[in-house]
Amino acid sequence: MQEKQERKEARSAHKETKGSKDREIKWGKLDNTAHLFPVIAGEGMTNVYRVAIILKEEIQQDLLQQALDMVLPKFSVFNCRLRQGMFWYYFEENGKKSPTVHEEHTYPCRYIDEHRNRSYLFRVTYYGCRINLEVFHSLTDGNGALNFLKELTYQYLRLSHPELGEQYGNRLHKDTSLNTEDSFLQNYRKSRFEKSYKSEKAYILKGSMFPEGKMGIIHGHMPVDAVKRAAKKYDATINEFLVAVFIWAIYQEYLKGMPSKRPITTSVPVNLRPYFNSVTTKNFFVMVTATFHPKTENQPFEDVIGEVKESLREQITKEHLEEIFSYNVTGEKTMILRTIPLVFKKLGMKYIYNMAASANTATITNLGNIQVAPEYEDYVDHFSVILSRSKGQNLKMCLCSYKGTLTSTISSVMKDTKLQKAFYRYLVANDIPVTIESNGVYYE
Repeated sequence: MQEKQERKEARSAHKETKGSKDREIKWGKLDNTAHLFPVIAGEGMTNVYRVAIILKEEIQQDLLQQALDMVLPKFSVFNCRLRQGMFWYYFEENGKKSPTVHEEHTYPCRYIDEHRNRSYLFRVTYYGCRINLEVFHSLTDGNGALNFLKELTYQYLRLSHPELGEQYGNRLHKDTSLNTEDSFLQNYRKSRFEKSYKSEKAYILKGSMFPEGKMGIIHGHMPVDAVKRAAKKYDATINEFLVAVFIWAIYQEYLKGMPSKRPITTSVPVNLRPYFNSVTTKNFFVMVTATFHPKTENQPFEDVIGEVKESLREQITKEHLEEIFSYNVTGEKTMILRTIPLVFKKLGMKYIYNMAASANTATITNLGNIQVAPEYEDYVDHFSVILSRSKGQNLKMCLCSYKGTLTSTISSVMKDTKLQKAFYRYLVANDIPVTIESNGVYYE
């Protein structure tokens, strides 16, 4: 049903812009991180992620559509379509109506076809009390998407609760950012064009797979205080502890506690905004890695978390983070690379991506403690985040917390759930109560 509606919209999309041919079309460059995603995206690896807000009331489709229509024109980062130039992809202002809000009927993080969805690179769906925002990663990262989702939700609540609308009107909340700065360019330090970090091939999770497009989702809800107490036993942060437990589960369930020539390596995105005083709504993050090298049999959890802490703390410093993206931006700005036609750049980027894909076992991202404007807090139950698969990474985990409850979401295209079970069982064994929720795929 949803796909038929999208095809209908695709056939009529060009009609919607006829009246706007005479207006000046705004355009913008992709940020440094965004260049790769259009090159590698497809039905199998969509490069689409989801941020969702779960309210304490059923979602009304007509009001959510109205809220999107009101909010979208204010966010230029979302109000655009992707174009292909001679040397680079670029964004162009989208003059069409907002994407149609649908009730969710399919699996999360499906490919966003540029010829459907009125050429927008995001979609908004709902199910029960949940509002889903799914975003093609070229637009922005999870923090940029969260900024948009919260404002969309505020507008929705003002429509569904007239007393809120009367009190606060339709103006944007003061904490909502519309900043479109390319913070990579603003903060990079010109460096010699030589690689500033290294990687090695990692252990890859393999197993029986779901058909393309099908994804299993398991959410675990747990008290933040309980996780904090467990992490404190190992002198670790919540993020370090949960990354270590995830790696421990892989070590136990896939390697059976045996040595491995290849390390278990998780890619960990780091939000750069706090380090460089940025409020950009574009991508602004880099990847670091948490690594464990299984060298002997039956190494204890203390070995795992010790190596995870060391690897993350060495990398998560302002100086090292700056070094990573400065290397990337310096490469992009070299005259030789800038003058290479896009068709050849795409070949080069695909080659580099395929080489780098073998360096990570999985990805774990953490949006941290999400805060909502006080006047809307009582309407919100929790948030969740979902990542789609990427080359060599068939299972990923996302973390976020709201009002004292941490939600971990493990998305997988593999049928086996032994890793998920081991992860949550270890948490329970460490006095962390966990409430499990899934999308039902594993019970079909």
